[in-house]
Amino acid sequence: MFGGLAFMVGGHMFVGVLGNVLMARVGPERYMQEVSRSNVRVMDFTGKPMKGYVFVDPPGFETDADLSYWIKTCIGFVRTLPAKAQS
Repeated sequence: MFGGLAFMVGGHMFVGVLGNVLMARVGPERYMQEVSRSNVRVMDFTGKPMKGYVFVDPPGFETDADLSYWIKTCIGFVRTLPAKAQS
């Protein structure tokens, strides 16, 4: 779909990799908090900002603790969404 690798829970993408950048689905409630972090920027994959999603540049997930933070944060958000129907 976007030329990267995506990881899903309940049919929803929670993180993905596009080149060397992490795509993180943090949700609308955490969006402003997360986009203000160092090495995090607006995800504008489509040319317009995608609220609830951020790009994390490599220094923002270089340690195991950093990567774990993003995975836990994103899984936590998508688990609040209803599961998508299997096709």
